[in-house]
Amino acid sequence: MRILFISMNSIHAKRWISNVDNDHRELYWWDITSSGKMNLQENVTQITDWKSRKIKYLKGEYFLRKNLRPLYDLIEPILQVTIAEKLELLIKEIQPDVIHSFEMQTCSYPIQKVINKHKNISWIYGCWGNDLFYFQNKKNHKYKIQQVLKRVNYLQTDCSRDIILAKSLGYKGPELDVIPTGGGFNLNELNALKLPINQRKIILVKGYENIFGRALNVIKALSELKENLSHYEVIIFASHPIVMDYVKRNSLPFKALSKDALSHFEVLELMGKSLIYIGNNISDGMPNTLLEAITMGAFPIQSNPGGATIELIKMENGLLIENPDSVLEIKGLILKALTGKIDFEKAFVYNEELSKSKLDYDFNRQKINKLYSDLIKSY
Repeated sequence: MRILFISMNSIHAKRWISNVDNDHRELYWWDITSSGKMNLQENVTQITDWKSRKIKYLKGEYFLRKNLRPLYDLIEPILQVTIAEKLELLIKEIQPDVIHSFEMQTCSYPIQKVINKHKNISWIYGCWGNDLFYFQNKKNHKYKIQQVLKRVNYLQTDCSRDIILAKSLGYKGPELDVIPTGGGFNLNELNALKLPINQRKIILVKGYENIFGRALNVIKALSELKENLSHYEVIIFASHPIVMDYVKRNSLPFKALSKDALSHFEVLELMGKSLIYIGNNISDGMPNTLLEAITMGAFPIQSNPGGATIELIKMENGLLIENPDSVLEIKGLILKALTGKIDFEKAFVYNEELSKSKLDYDFNRQKINKLYSDLIKSY
């Protein structure tokens, strides 16, 4: 079996592909954004840095791409090698049995028309957080989503909610196992980074404030609880500039770290020292950062857009933010956690068991490889 993975350069794609065994398989990864190689296993052939010009850059191209996209799409084949052209070439050269695209808007929209012409290729679409839940309500996106799901043979999701959504949008294939976007976590290795609960004094906040993230509402809630925070250090990681500016402008006693300040390992290390983790957004699938917090023993307070998070978070192991725009609600949940109404030790044990049963690397590796093995049997 020849598998062609298509994604952007992403840690989630890297972790997924790294789970795939090479027994009876030829593995290829195409970086659709042409942004460079990933640190993948040697048996994966990487196709990167593929974009090339047909003519010299013309003044006004950037403006057209950003502001008049339909017009730009019409003339792009004159300017440079397109995604469609490159994919046709790859299909001819590799002759893949399976194409597995991760994410919808960047990695699946542009390839749908090409794959439609190759009915013998099985298409797996890996649904990421906002792909369906957020964009289904955007008129110019809904049609494109439906066209992809009409062609896709197999849908892989990180939450059950998105299976239901995909079916409502036209997907008619089988239901595959729910698997975390990046595969799983090596629990034995990560255990060494976890402090006992009674030694944890950090409240950790994800600092996204953008089209989806609502970190400022968390920070505003925490700023109103300063008298309850005297024994804690508030750290905001992956902060967008607006978040860092807000903390500085209001002289808040919080540490705000920029988006690139910490490596993925350092984030996990920080979570292993944190008592509470807070993530707040208006749209997501099963948040990867939430899974990392659960794995590292930090008590999660997490938004629940579309009812995805509630699939893992119950009263025993975390708190749900139902209205991500309500500073008052978020303040109440934090106060509940800080005033002795939460048994952190009990939640820690619960989340350890949850990690072993659903988030373990070896467990999810077996599920990922079974997905492809079942496909091999169908050939």
